[in-house]
Amino acid sequence: MLDDIYNTKILELAGNIPRIGRLAHPDGSARAHSRLCGSTVTVDVKLEDGRVSDFAHEVKACALGQASSSVMARNVIGATLEELREVRAAMIRMLKEGGPPPSGRFEDLKYLEPVRDYKARHASTLLTFDAVVEAVEQAERKRRSAA
Repeated sequence: MLDDIYNTKILELAGNIPRIGRLAHPDGSARAHSRLCGSTVTVDVKLEDGRVSDFAHEVKACALGQASSSVMARNVIGATLEELREVRAAMIRMLKEGGPPPSGRFEDLKYLEPVRDYKARHASTLLTFDAVVEAVEQAERKRRSAA
């Protein structure tokens, strides 16, 4: 039951979220909010050579949103927009279509696989991915318009 999704690893990730706060001068910022549960994630990114070079976030979410945000914060530095879009798509496939969990640098997202059976928890789990992709897309648009 719910013990499956609130397992020891998820609680450990949720209790140890790195990169909390906001960046002083981000290249892109985004906020994702779930009306269903009230969770909110706000993300700031800096880009260098098409890769995330700095990252900070404010996470006001349940343990699942905190856990996914924790994995994101631990692995986002060095990621490209395409990689971030793919990890978001992989998470959607994992939760909604029974697909495999993401691999590579984001493989710790496998601990969130039991959330698949709890549709009401999908939104909070996916917030960080929506916010990060939006923030990086915003930073890319700014870079292109400045060029």
